Amino acid sequence: MKTKKTKKPQDLSYVNKNGYEKISPADLKRSEEINKLYMDYIGKAKTEREAHDEAVLLLEAAGFRDMRGHEKSGVKLVPGDKVYRSSEGKTLMALVIGKKPFEAGMHIVGGHTDSPRIDIKQNPLYESGGLALLDTHYYGGIKKYQWVTIPLALHGVFVKPDGRKITISIGEDPSDPVFCITDLLPHLAADQYKKTIGEAIPGEGLDVVAGSIPVAEKDRKEKFKYNVLKLLHAKYGVTEADFLSAELEIVPAGKPREVGFDRSMVLAYGHDDRVCAYAGLKALLDLNGAPEYTSCVLLCDKEEIGSVGATGMASNLFENAASELLNLTSESYSELTLKRGLHNSWMLSADVNALFDPMFPSVSEKKNSAHLNHGVCVTKYTGSRGKSGSSDASAEFMAHIRRIFDRNGVLWQTGELGKVDQGGGGTIAYLMARYGMQVVDCGVGLFSMHAPMELAGKLDIYMAYKGYLAFLKDGRK
Repeated sequence: MKTKKTKKPQDLSYVNKNGYEKISPADLKRSEEINKLYMDYIGKAKTEREAHDEAVLLLEAAGFRDMRGHEKSGVKLVPGDKVYRSSEGKTLMALVIGKKPFEAGMHIVGGHTDSPRIDIKQNPLYESGGLALLDTHYYGGIKKYQWVTIPLALHGVFVKPDGRKITISIGEDPSDPVFCITDLLPHLAADQYKKTIGEAIPGEGLDVVAGSIPVAEKDRKEKFKYNVLKLLHAKYGVTEADFLSAELEIVPAGKPREVGFDRSMVLAYGHDDRVCAYAGLKALLDLNGAPEYTSCVLLCDKEEIGSVGATGMASNLFENAASELLNLTSESYSELTLKRGLHNSWMLSADVNALFDPMFPSVSEKKNSAHLNHGVCVTKYTGSRGKSGSSDASAEFMAHIRRIFDRNGVLWQTGELGKVDQGGGGTIAYLMARYGMQVVDCGVGLFSMHAPMELAGKLDIYMAYKGYLAFLKDGRK
């Protein structure tokens, strides 16, 4: 007599597990490949300009063409075409044209490539106490005390009045000198110790040591400063006046490194948000053929200071580029069609979130926090206090993302940025949601966000790539 099989009851609970408990050997191998490529990219891309230029090299190597060539010639784009469009060498839009018309909407992954840093002022060079120094102004939300006494590199451009651009990078090659910001020794820091962390190092106290040898000219004033000017002129052909039309950034020197005995993490400058920007870019590069919906990846500038300016997402640059795209994919241009296409688009705002840190457990609500190596983090809302400044994705769109990720084997989790009333933050999500498109934040969790060196898990980085790829190529059913 046969025994009747009983159906195992459905487990009604939800358990957020570490991804290494369920990742396949194939995914584990691919994760190492993606992380190796990412570490190479982020090691070269220390600024938004460098991130843009490295991305263009990767795009062109994969057969992408500058969309402005089509704009000038009027040659229409067809499904499967691969193009990109740059804005001032800082913000980049890359696309693979889909089978559906523009009016049906796009699938967009949008990250940013600017990171918190220290900028050189426009009239920066001076001398004091036998030193040549560079005056600075920090960019984005930094803890100023973290930037003193560490090796720093100088990246950026001088632009001459005739338009010539001189690119510099000092401090990355092992043979290069580095720069630093001094701090007060403990023996004399009695008054400094009385100050809060935020007050101990003032913004005007982040000046960079640039030299200490005086020029050998008897009657020359400001000999230490002038020696630096002579060195800069000899190597780059610039004068002090050229600082007035320069963009120079101080960033941590050195390459990304693997972390831990098991090499399971990556320590690097600029994970926020080049980790998500690269994952989105790599996903677009790996698309095969024409997707159902046009796939778009945005690498944006100025997010860390509010997405303002001509290259930030608060400007009209995305809408203008979308207008050009519509014009190149349709028989006739219509503002109504443009608005419908933007409204019908879906977007993953590819930005990082904070991980639950066992060193600082009091600021997070554990079951609603992202955890290291539990997969890419989907953040339904950001903002602060009562969700102020958040686009707050709909339950319907969350379900769409859940379906896409689950059927493509993407390991993912949800999380919010700290306890209610503890703090908060924002992304470009709300700026894109103004078009009526469906948007949700989705990115890699970090330890030490906004520090000179941030920490991310390899599995989370890989699952961001895998999730973005699934989103770009997947349909809506």
